Amino acid sequence: MEIISQIIDIFFHIDTHLNALAASMGAWLYALLFMVIFCETGLVITPFLPGDSLLFAVGALSSIEGSPINVWVAFFILFIAAVLGDAANYSIGRYIGPKIFTKDTGKLLNKKHLLAAHAFYEKHGGKTILLARFIPIIRTFAPFVAGIGKMSYLHFAAYNITGAFLWVCLFVFGGHYFASTPLVKNHFHYVILAIIIISVLPAVWEYFKARKESKREQKNDK
Repeated sequence: MEIISQIIDIFFHIDTHLNALAASMGAWLYALLFMVIFCETGLVITPFLPGDSLLFAVGALSSIEGSPINVWVAFFILFIAAVLGDAANYSIGRYIGPKIFTKDTGKLLNKKHLLAAHAFYEKHGGKTILLARFIPIIRTFAPFVAGIGKMSYLHFAAYNITGAFLWVCLFVFGGHYFASTPLVKNHFHYVILAIIIISVLPAVWEYFKARKESKREQKNDK
């Protein structure tokens, strides 16, 4: 019964518990947020990491009175992470990307996502780097494809910085001001719980999708 009571308490006071966790982490919290956004935008093997929902959650938590999260510090750190992530992804695509299209990447990289990003890039050109910021999965692969396509770095950097600023600004400050409204304040635990569920869904989806494809391949090999 005690465990059930603790679970219920966490559910109805999830904002308090998350703030306590954030406070206990100190500066390491910002380092963790930086790494998640950097990896989500900078590594083509981690498109399942939370991007939009994490930014929104950080903004929402920063609106709570006494929150250890400073919305302006969080915005700056996440903006830098998004810019550097895309820049690293572009560089990886430029130097090793062409080999990806000619070799079997196995389970390390979902080639369908790569081809989808390539098609998106072919359709929208350089604007892909900016537009893709707001599209999960495509966001992770777009700079990689831009590197393969030999887009000039200055051209890429302009879209990269602009897109990162708009993306982080919209979700962090959107979450901050959305969570400040009276209706949301009164049901904040539901909002945070929904954000957590949305954050986890991409990883769960990729896991079951990979399992399904693996079983299909095994069946075809028999």
